[in-house]
Amino acid sequence: MAKTSTYLDYNAAAPLLDEARAAIIDALDINANPSSVHASGRAAKAIVAKARRQVAALVGAKPDHVIFTSGATEAAQMLLTPHYSMGRSPLKISHLYVCAADHPCTLAGGQFDKERISLIPVLASGVMDIDALKEMLNAHDKSGGLPLVVCHAANNETGVIQPFAEIGKIIKAAGGMFVLDAVQAVGRIKFDITDTCADYLILSSHKIGGPKGAGAVVAASDLVMPLPLIRGGGQERGHRGGTEAVMNIAGFGAAAEAAQFSSDRFNTLADMQNHLETGLRKILPDIVIHGQDENKVADRLPNTSFFTVPNAKAETLQINFDLAGFAVSAGSACSSGKVGRSHVLTAMGVEGEEGAIRVSFGLQTTKNEIDAFLEAFAQIMARMKR
Repeated sequence: MAKTSTYLDYNAAAPLLDEARAAIIDALDINANPSSVHASGRAAKAIVAKARRQVAALVGAKPDHVIFTSGATEAAQMLLTPHYSMGRSPLKISHLYVCAADHPCTLAGGQFDKERISLIPVLASGVMDIDALKEMLNAHDKSGGLPLVVCHAANNETGVIQPFAEIGKIIKAAGGMFVLDAVQAVGRIKFDITDTCADYLILSSHKIGGPKGAGAVVAASDLVMPLPLIRGGGQERGHRGGTEAVMNIAGFGAAAEAAQFSSDRFNTLADMQNHLETGLRKILPDIVIHGQDENKVADRLPNTSFFTVPNAKAETLQINFDLAGFAVSAGSACSSGKVGRSHVLTAMGVEGEEGAIRVSFGLQTTKNEIDAFLEAFAQIMARMKR
């Protein structure tokens, strides 16, 4: 088997940044528990506090509103619950509304029973059907409790960006609560929690160049909070029990600081995306680039291209790319290696069984690597035609 030499699967996990690696190595020298009151414990606590400030700054939040978790899945499980409180008073949430193109960890519904979960459809472009959202919220019976809506800011497969500020305003007008999965969006598009109308954000360390095993819930306010998913010794101000993973959190914080959005970075990635997709269309004019074809155009992340080759299985293409030395994916990388039809394409009404290939890259990716990928694609297409 050929060794993979070019990594184009950043949406699954971005390579560890040098800044994050350095922060992790520095944290290795601090062996103490951050809850200990001696000098070593205070040093560990200072590392966690610094990372909290760095993560908060990434999304324009207050540091005290950042709760560290083991990752985005735990954060989603914590937030997607009927059990909230306003101070010491319980706040009842009666129903969960989930975008049909959401990540599997939010589609699972967290702590809600299946009969209390409804899917919000998306349009052919992959953008949420706003009219359907309004109808669902208008029909919601508030006498049983408030509605809770969860949606991704940017899709992990297509890169399609949701109109999350508009969605948030609709939810607020209906008296509901809004959880925004910002995992793929932060660092790649301009993003500030105060502009989203979201009550809570979900973040992940390894999507922005930090280590795996760290994530966060970020709250717009601490007035209303979910009951703890993990109860323990009162860590994270009582919101998440368990000794903090200081090394992972340190790396997460450093990655968050390095990932701060800039228009120059955005334009660099957008130019790379345009170069890739222009090359794909030149090689195969009838290629389908999801979210960017005909009248189905949507705003997308500048680092993501999700395309279907007519009459060619995505799994077959993925194997060919792997053998050629390119790491790409055939949809989400969160199904333990299982290969199946993309639920995102199904939600978008895409017919056919071919599936799609996702190419996702970062600032470390070079134009030469994209050109080499295009050359490999041309060779694969030529073999398939023969």
